[in-house]
Amino acid sequence: MRLWLGTAVAVAIASAPLAAAAHHSFAMYDQTRIVTLNGTVKDFQWTNPHSVIWVLVPTTGGQADLWTVELGTSPGNLNRMGWSKHSINPGDKVAVDINPLRDGRHGGSLKKVVLVDTGKALTVGPVSPAPSAP
Repeated sequence: MRLWLGTAVAVAIASAPLAAAAHHSFAMYDQTRIVTLNGTVKDFQWTNPHSVIWVLVPTTGGQADLWTVELGTSPGNLNRMGWSKHSINPGDKVAVDINPLRDGRHGGSLKKVVLVDTGKALTVGPVSPAPSAP
């Protein structure tokens, strides 16, 4: 019985990183492209497992498209990177660099956000320098 329990624990520990990697897959994002969104923050959700920014991006018809931007890490990690739950607020004008969704929907994974009024830049990892239009 002890041998079986020890083996079960060892298998569970060994497979935990695989389960975590599967849960936190970013395969839905096109990591070969960076798109820059210029718009206004509708909401900023500071929550586990990943925070989210909703950005209203003006269209040529005078309307706005709502983009969902996922920050690929937890609030605890963001805190260590200099973020707080007050770093971004509804109404803030922003320029957001994202890896867009592969399926073309209005969403992406955050690379960098710049607060237009202050010029302050916030990132969640390495930033590539070649953004393109959405």
